[in-house]
Amino acid sequence: MASSAAASALRRSIRGALLRGCSPWRPAASAGARPASTAASGAAAEAAAASKKVPPPPRKGRLLTGAMIGLAIAGGAYVSTADEAKFCGWLFKSTELVNPLFALLDAEFAHRLAVSAAAHGFVPREKRPDPSVLGLEVWGRKFANPIGLAAGFDKNAEAVEGLLGLGFGFVEVGSVTPQPQEGNPKPRIFRLQEHGAVINRCGFNSEGIVVVAKRLGAQHGKRKMEETSSSMSPSTSDVKQGGKAGPGILGVNLGKNKTSEDAAADYVQGVHSLSQYADYLVINISSPNTPGLRKLQGRQQLKDLVKKVQAARDEMQWAEDGPPPLLVKIAPDLSKQDLEDIAAVALTLRLDGLIISNTTISRPPPADTHPLAQEAGGLSGKPLFDLSNHVLREMYMLTRGKVPLIGCGGVSSGEDAYKKIRSGATLVQLYTALAYGGPALIPRIKAELAECLERDGFKSVQAAVGADCR
Repeated sequence: MASSAAASALRRSIRGALLRGCSPWRPAASAGARPASTAASGAAAEAAAASKKVPPPPRKGRLLTGAMIGLAIAGGAYVSTADEAKFCGWLFKSTELVNPLFALLDAEFAHRLAVSAAAHGFVPREKRPDPSVLGLEVWGRKFANPIGLAAGFDKNAEAVEGLLGLGFGFVEVGSVTPQPQEGNPKPRIFRLQEHGAVINRCGFNSEGIVVVAKRLGAQHGKRKMEETSSSMSPSTSDVKQGGKAGPGILGVNLGKNKTSEDAAADYVQGVHSLSQYADYLVINISSPNTPGLRKLQGRQQLKDLVKKVQAARDEMQWAEDGPPPLLVKIAPDLSKQDLEDIAAVALTLRLDGLIISNTTISRPPPADTHPLAQEAGGLSGKPLFDLSNHVLREMYMLTRGKVPLIGCGGVSSGEDAYKKIRSGATLVQLYTALAYGGPALIPRIKAELAECLERDGFKSVQAAVGADCR
């Protein structure tokens, strides 16, 4: 009871701090001189509050609020004496002080808070260029780096700009279902903190295609205005940077509604409504939390589904850039025969890519000994790394390196990302590690990956792809 009350009080304290503009990840704007009317009204408000004798917030709440204010004051002082790159580095580093406090909150509430912070700009923005060795081109689009945010974090495209600003090479939103749905009952997210893992059974909770299309449309319009403005000024490069959402690449992950009897129709609807805003599209047929979904990974079912979705995409009108690439996200819990079937379909239908992998219904050690291991749902995080890497290597060899692969599952360091690349991944995604490590994790992973490539004599990411499978 006591811990529950403390957690509730902490949530109220965080909400209040955010509403007052005190961000744990971004220093407050310079105070400056306030107009007399503002100062007077502020003084009156303070006097009224004092007269009510509101009791002080709980200790945890005071500590978190104090940390936020302290970071803001220190940041304001630091920025006046440091260059932009140094300040940017300090700002990312400072998030390490605040991020552990999120572990005190309910997992789903902490997730919502993080999405809201990114949506409202309460996160650091990467101003430093990525190491040149990390740059690569996939599907005719230039990626500043191969590190991406997996689907599931920003399910409803609320924080695309803020998340890309963190320094990811690409961000994938979704899964988006045609109709809004609540997903499975709560609680549905469980931390296995000592193992760096999470079990979730959210079940495609989504605000639906209409809401997401509206958000992405607004973002797309903003991007177009910026491109028009920049095209009027001299350009030093003919290479198109970034994608439809801004400086990074945007992927849109499509799902089906739980009660839908026609999965293909759901994915086709997603293509018709959202593909114009996406740099690539993903057919998610591997979540363990939607009944019957994983059956679509069978050879004939997958072939029929991909054909229908490709046809829906190709019948639309496209500019000179052409239609967005179409990928399929698969599970790590597949047999060798399943993998052979998927590889055959991918090669026959010239699928643009595969994401390997989604969460697992197994409980790889040491997560199998955790008290929460018996909770239903998909497991993500460090214990998934070896399993997903095994499937990644198998698929790279089965497709003979002809299909771009995105390695996902258990990545929490630059060395992990490097192992994914050597196992056949052209691009790499993470999610759970961000929940535990916060924004400071991103520049650290990129720096470590660059060191790994240079250590082994690779001049580019692409040169290292599949190195362990040759």
